[in-house]
Amino acid sequence: MQRRAALTLALLAATPFAAQAAEPVKVGFLVKQAEEPWFQDEWKFAEQAAKEKGFTLVKIGVPNGEKTLAAIDNLAAQKAVGFVICAPDVKLGVAINRAAKRNNLKVMSVDDQLVDGAGKPIADIPHMGISGYEIGKQVGAGLLAEIKARGWKLDEVGVLRVAYDQLPTGHDRTMGAADALKAAGIPAANVVDAPQAKTDTESAFNAANIAFTKNAKFKKWVAFGLNDEAALGAVRAAEGRGIKHDAMLAIGIGGSQTALNEFTKPTPTAFFGTVLISPKRHGYETAIAVYEWATKGKQPPPVTLTSGTLMTRQNQAELRKQMGL
Repeated sequence: MQRRAALTLALLAATPFAAQAAEPVKVGFLVKQAEEPWFQDEWKFAEQAAKEKGFTLVKIGVPNGEKTLAAIDNLAAQKAVGFVICAPDVKLGVAINRAAKRNNLKVMSVDDQLVDGAGKPIADIPHMGISGYEIGKQVGAGLLAEIKARGWKLDEVGVLRVAYDQLPTGHDRTMGAADALKAAGIPAANVVDAPQAKTDTESAFNAANIAFTKNAKFKKWVAFGLNDEAALGAVRAAEGRGIKHDAMLAIGIGGSQTALNEFTKPTPTAFFGTVLISPKRHGYETAIAVYEWATKGKQPPPVTLTSGTLMTRQNQAELRKQMGL
């Protein structure tokens, strides 16, 4: 009788631990603009990774610094093991790293690399992103090819750089495109900066509208920015000023739903193409990397840079199929 009672007590004592062991591992995925199609795609592929590997994904939008730090504490309270983050400000890097270590959470950045107080990348936070400058050069090359196909004279083309220079990758992408165009023979004086307040289409529209007003001498334009939304904002502003698609050319970056929506319109617009970056890699691979780092001790590489491919109306279906999108 005593042995049976002791066995029952032992089983009861073990029950909480058994339940705790059965709880799924949780990995956070924090993004600065949850409403943007790019981040929606990253979340979608991170969810796919979670289902395949058997962990739970906790998705949180973090539009500012206060919400970012609160989200990290939230993850700790949920007993998460780590998180992937695209922060609203890369200069939050030190605070994010400190909060992660305080809560014993693994952290990996995606898209925008976190920096310290001196503006240098934080070495102990693994990162997956793109070479912004090289992606920008791809945009420039795509624009040049189409300029030549249309028979435009380089010195007559206005270049609209929708700028968001406070974000390092935003600066690198747009400068890569501008440098490629200037190297091909477009005069530096033809490059017009249009600083946007945020990284969405509306802000790009407002910035481009001002730039077009101040530079009415140009009758032909090319435009680009750090993402598809920036390029599209420039296109919408041009349309509003009567600049038709045969006198306007824009290439975005990202290959997001924003670009796909433009490609499916029955009549082509000035949104010519986008450099497709794989949200699958950025969502799927980072989520798995943090999960395996926390559960298996497999630390991700310090930096992983992904490449892009020019996607247009003509090749979009085939290209997306190749990338598993």
